[in-house]
This record gives sequence, C-alpha cells and structure tokens, in this order.
Amino acid sequence: MNKSNMKNNAQAGFTLIELIVVIVILGILAATALPKFSSLGGDARLASLQAAKGALSATAAMAKGKYLVNSTGTALTTLPVEGATITYTTVGNGYPQANAELAKAAGLSEDYLVIGPSSANTSSHVSTAADEIMIIPMSLKGSPSGLKCFVKYKAPAAKADAPVYTVTATATDCE
Repeated sequence: MNKSNMKNNAQAGFTLIELIVVIVILGILAATALPKFSSLGGDARLASLQAAKGALSATAAMAKGKYLVNSTGTALTTLPVEGATITYTTVGNGYPQANAELAKAAGLSEDYLVIGPSSANTSSHVSTAADEIMIIPMSLKGSPSGLKCFVKYKAPAAKADAPVYTVTATATDCE
C-alpha cells in the first residue's frame, strides 16, 4: 500500500510557479519576435515589385525579339501574347507601348493595380506620363503607400532607346 501512495504523489503535475515561469518565457519570446514578423509585409511587397519589374522586362524583351525575327517584310504593329495584345511603339525599335495590355501580357493584371498612361496625381498614386504605366500591389490599392511603392515602365521615345523600368521604393515605403 505504501507503493501506491508514492505513485499518486509522483504524478501530481506542474506547480503553479513552473506554469507562471513558462508563460513569462513565452511572453518574452512573443514580444521580441512579433516586431520582426510585423515588418516582413513591406519586404514582401518590395520583392513583389522587383518580380513585377522582371516580368515587364522579360515581356518587353520577348516582344522585341519577336519584332526582330519577323520575316514578313512588314513591321509588326501588334503581338498577341497570353490573351493580351501588345502594341509596339511608333518609333520602330520593337519595344511595346506602355498600356494595360503590356501588364496583362506580363501576367500582372490580377495581382497589381495598373495605372496609366496619362494619369493624374491622387492621394494613393503619383501621375504617369503618356508613355508610361505604373504597377502598384493590389494590397495597397487606395492606400497612401501607393505614392511610394510602385514600379514604372516608360516606353522608349527614340529608336536607339530602351524602355526604362523604375523601382525606387524601400521596404518601409511598402508597409
């Protein structure tokens, strides 16, 4: 009978002090880790913009390549790509015009807000010229963060020029 009493006492569980210490340690870990994770949204949006810039660049390069290998004898004016129709610039260098169809061909039209060409300043984005478009992450649609967190594509103005891709945002700008 002595053995059964000792067995019951040994399985009593954790003391209140032990439980409080574990809760305090978990609270300290959560307080130090939470700020680290909360700032990752801006980093993710910035990385997303870099990917969008790459998609625009690749699509423009593909359109230029198709323009250069055209053997019909007539300069291409449009190019169907992925359900979109890319329109070439009128300067005759084979690069696409800046419009929503370019963003659609690059696969950006569902996850990003496409603004331009020729849009005015608003409280959530800056203006675009007649030869450029701006791509903003859809999660920032209508937000003042769209004033700084974007990528722009500017079509070339002369035959010897290339398109200009601009991402000037920082992770803080995209929060």
